[in-house]
Amino acid sequence: MAEASPGKASLFHAAATVSGLVTEDQWQATKLHVLRQMTQERAGGQASNDSSGSGIDPVKFLRERDQRIADKFIADGVLTRYQSVQLLAGKTTLSLGPYVITDWIAQGGMGQVFKAVHKVLGRESAVKVLPKDRSTPESRDAFLREVRLQAGLDCPYLVRAFDAGMDRGVHYLVTEYVPGTDLRRLVRRRGPLPMHQASAVIRQAALGLDYAHRLGMVHRDVKPGNILVTPDGQAKVSDMGLATWSEGGGEEARSGKIVGTVDYISPEQIRRPLEVGAASDIYSLGCTMYYAVCGKVPFPGGDSSSKCRRHCEATPWHPRKFIPDLDEELVEVIADMMEKDPAKRIGSAAEVAERLEPWAERFGSFSEQDTEENAWDLAMPMSGSGNFLEPAVDASHWATPSPAETGNHDREELTEPTIESHIDVSTGLPDSLVPPPVVDPYYRSAAMQPGLVVAITLAITVPLCLLIGAILGFLFRASM
Repeated sequence: MAEASPGKASLFHAAATVSGLVTEDQWQATKLHVLRQMTQERAGGQASNDSSGSGIDPVKFLRERDQRIADKFIADGVLTRYQSVQLLAGKTTLSLGPYVITDWIAQGGMGQVFKAVHKVLGRESAVKVLPKDRSTPESRDAFLREVRLQAGLDCPYLVRAFDAGMDRGVHYLVTEYVPGTDLRRLVRRRGPLPMHQASAVIRQAALGLDYAHRLGMVHRDVKPGNILVTPDGQAKVSDMGLATWSEGGGEEARSGKIVGTVDYISPEQIRRPLEVGAASDIYSLGCTMYYAVCGKVPFPGGDSSSKCRRHCEATPWHPRKFIPDLDEELVEVIADMMEKDPAKRIGSAAEVAERLEPWAERFGSFSEQDTEENAWDLAMPMSGSGNFLEPAVDASHWATPSPAETGNHDREELTEPTIESHIDVSTGLPDSLVPPPVVDPYYRSAAMQPGLVVAITLAITVPLCLLIGAILGFLFRASM
């Protein structure tokens, strides 16, 4: 097989230069450097020949050459790793307006989020993109509403909006880039957070929500994935895209609909979506605090309908069942945030922040080094606030939690990246979602399971029928 031509063009070459991220001079200089290196390796017997030994595979040669050129661009700071992967795949559009896309951050309910740099200012930002294939009139209206809402926010505990625009039919929102991670990923990576760390993060989120509530806004989708955390311990609430004005909200496109993430949704969001207010955010923040200190959602397992019923009627496991050394006073704060009745809940996000302060003030910062995921031993149920499950006199009365509860994460938290489940149905609940009196499926006795009842019935009736048939056959033969 003939050797590949060192000067042969490639898809990567075309994509890199067309994108504007690499100049032709940069390409030629880097290509020459890489070819010299490969020639030296081949001369020393390190080059890879094809199976016939008569030369090298031209396709393999170009692939190796382009990968080495990409690696050199990354090492020289010309490209990011994300950009090199896209260009090697032949993609050329890596900018939106004056912003150059440098990395992928996450997938959100409104679209993908990218890291970007302004071409002139050099400022790092986060760019949220509304996909073209989802650009319906309703989604565009929701996206534009998010732009207007975030543009009016100026609080250190809320993600600020810088810019917005449309490029080649794509709508995008530019916000400040918050280095670090979100609370969901932080807990997944490190396990339950110590009391003071969790309290510090949730306290800052509460201050951000209090700012929004005082402006008449309700977030409606407070959850760990929407709380960004920096290595030095700063926390900011993101994604106000589902927020609505609490006054005059009936005019909003989403008013009267159940909107939120099922693991953190408040009972009133399910039962009375038209009456959602600041108290709903406090309940969701309580569920988020529960997740932060326990490492699992309050009601793991089951489908969306099951989770909705349990938010309305059931009681989560006591947090000290999983983390025995939690302060009982902190457990009471979480319980007061998660009261089913909004009137009995903590009255304001500011009060939440105030009650968390004794633990939060002892917080320093997070370590940037990730820790290994690990499971924890299952603790026995412990007594405490009435908002959580209490043990009977005989602790064996309570069923052992399922593997999804005892592992490091419930199954909803295992996919990365993911769009977490959202409910979005018209006003009012279908009969299948109206919460009936609930017996949590984890605590059902064997007698309550229909499959077992059928099995027992068959086990009794089938042998009895066979016995009767045998007796009748014997009598029939005897009479002949």
